[in-house]
Amino acid sequence: MDPRLTDEQEAFAASVRDFAKQHVEPGIVERDHAGTWDGEVWKRVADFGLAGLPIPEEYGGSGADVLTTGLALEALAYGGRDAGLNLSLGAHLTIGAMPIALNGTDEQKQRWLPRMAAGETVGAFAITEPEAGSDTAGMKTRAEQHGDTWVLNGSKTFITNGELADVVTVIARTDPEAPAGQAFTAFLVETDSTGFEVAGSLKKLGNRTSPTNELAFTDVEVHESQILGDVGTALWKVGFECFDWERCCMIASAVGGMSRDLDESVRYAKEREAFGKPIGRYGAIQHKIAQMRIRLEAARLLQRQAAWLKDNGLEHQTEASIAKAYVGEAAVESSLDAIQLHGGWGYIDEFHVERSLRDAKLATIGGGTTEIQELIISRSLLG
Repeated sequence: MDPRLTDEQEAFAASVRDFAKQHVEPGIVERDHAGTWDGEVWKRVADFGLAGLPIPEEYGGSGADVLTTGLALEALAYGGRDAGLNLSLGAHLTIGAMPIALNGTDEQKQRWLPRMAAGETVGAFAITEPEAGSDTAGMKTRAEQHGDTWVLNGSKTFITNGELADVVTVIARTDPEAPAGQAFTAFLVETDSTGFEVAGSLKKLGNRTSPTNELAFTDVEVHESQILGDVGTALWKVGFECFDWERCCMIASAVGGMSRDLDESVRYAKEREAFGKPIGRYGAIQHKIAQMRIRLEAARLLQRQAAWLKDNGLEHQTEASIAKAYVGEAAVESSLDAIQLHGGWGYIDEFHVERSLRDAKLATIGGGTTEIQELIISRSLLG
């Protein structure tokens, strides 16, 4: 692959950065303190066209590929510095809309994708349970068939955008005896259904401007027309495709945060003086700046390589796990360097970098922990 962006791609990324600096970054400190979702900011993002990026054009989206969608998330994170917004948008796109775009019937696509592309409803995907995170095969939420209706019972947790969505893609066990690859089915559950409940809102270390919820299902009835894909294929076909999009594309948000932290650290190192000269003249500071740049370049190349491979239909699962594992850990390390470089100011919220650390940590956990990515990578080598 050629790592250089085209002029068109550069211009697109620049336009997103400029938009985000003007319309997203203002007020982020206050939104983070309050832990609030801002519907007005979301509307601006949707009106700018970001809510429908990878959704096919015939359903109101832009039909963007994985690489372009990642560029937008990176630029939005750089300009807006609102990791929670990036989390909600990334989830909306990669695990909210794309499962429907890739697996939905014409009727399902027509009903939901135009609304998602316009930002009128926010996408959500429910797979994680209180006792089943990385071990997806351990899910206990079940769906029992009664004629042309299925009845869901169970609970989900750590669900990004759960309280915002009008429809949630829910993975439930439909065959208690089948092996994991044939035991689970995806359902498009409308959130006004009887028995559906947003059971709680979780308070998080970072990414606070994005709602994360617990969901409960008590005898929730869904018609067979609400099945997404085929019965019994959700874990491998729907679920793992979502993880694939997350790892190839959504991780670009962390790259954008690393890039902004580097630029802010360089600026600070040039302006802040100690012992009669800018701190950037000292070797200890130069080392941190250099390491932040090295991590950024490696993270960006790994993410874009995984996206390019996926766009071109090439084997990429291992490369996606490498990107996910590296970017998550590198983002944490670089945010620590940024805090240390800023000294006491880095420990308070005025310079944003303390929030960068709180926000970055999620990249090592969500969408498959670093340890799960390492397991996937090692299996590709050891069998």
